[in-house]
Amino acid sequence: MSSQHVSAKPSPAGAGPQGAPTATRPRRTLLRGSSGRSIGLVLALVVLCVVGYVTGGERFASVDNLMTILRLAAALGVLSIGMTFVITGGGIDLSVGSVMGLATVWATTVATQTMAQDFHWIVMVLVALAVGTACGLINGVLIAYGKVVAFIATLAMMVGARGLAEMIANRQTQPVKVRAFLDFFRAEVLGIPALVWMFVLVAVAGWVLLNRTTFGRRTIAVGGNPEAARLAGVNVKRHTMYLYGLAGLAAGIAGVMMLVRTTAGSSTTGQLYELDAIAAVVVGGTLLVGGRGTIGGTVLGVLIFTTLTNVFTLNNMSISAQSVAKGVIIVVAVLLQQRFAARGRAT
Repeated sequence: MSSQHVSAKPSPAGAGPQGAPTATRPRRTLLRGSSGRSIGLVLALVVLCVVGYVTGGERFASVDNLMTILRLAAALGVLSIGMTFVITGGGIDLSVGSVMGLATVWATTVATQTMAQDFHWIVMVLVALAVGTACGLINGVLIAYGKVVAFIATLAMMVGARGLAEMIANRQTQPVKVRAFLDFFRAEVLGIPALVWMFVLVAVAGWVLLNRTTFGRRTIAVGGNPEAARLAGVNVKRHTMYLYGLAGLAAGIAGVMMLVRTTAGSSTTGQLYELDAIAAVVVGGTLLVGGRGTIGGTVLGVLIFTTLTNVFTLNNMSISAQSVAKGVIIVVAVLLQQRFAARGRAT
């Protein structure tokens, strides 16, 4: 009996079992993951910074200007992080800008500021947070239990909250008279404004909540397939209500930050902020249809838009030109993300 010998052709050096070079594996993994989706955003931000330095010189590159960009990004960033959870969960919230404005107005009423002066400035903060959370929970109840379409429910809240703010303030600006409130939030820690630290803390808390907790996993599950999440034991209605409550809480925090920036509550505060927040979230890589969200991408998206505004302001360009450029940035950033994601799948 003769034995058969099967000879295998040696694989090229550095190749895997299927002949694919192992050196490409780290790159493939990088491009397929969330890091790959963020490369386009990082490149867009770097290009903006280069343009800012070329056109603005030392004015753009100064530490003071950097702090200005971060201060401007702080409130929008907090608002966008709350929006990230809602969109990841398969929803949308058009009311966060109006809720933020209502929070600033309610926190600066005579009654609220009198209580703050008699007891502690924290009263103003608690009122703003309570107003924002309450509005968010109302949205959540209408959507989850009332079965109102998210677009319609939050559109109604957007109009209603703005109208209520106008009624409370009588269409007038309400200045912050509690000095201790402003002094606390205008302090600097390690040379960085308190508002920036608030943004950082909210971003870190949001990242941990979305990526390292059961709440985050349920949010992704509900956004990806609510029926499958329900069959897996997730209370989809209650979770949806919590998501909108979280977005409202973020709007309340952003309202406190706007009070510090503007030193006044106004029914006009936060106009169109909901659109900027949605744009930052989607450009950051969160799927508009739900099921995938990224806090890091949202932060990058916010920084892109804020840096763009700063560059245009330093060059005395019109608001109309800024709007056009924002539209271009949205398209370019999304195209870059898709390009790198496609390269990751192809390698």
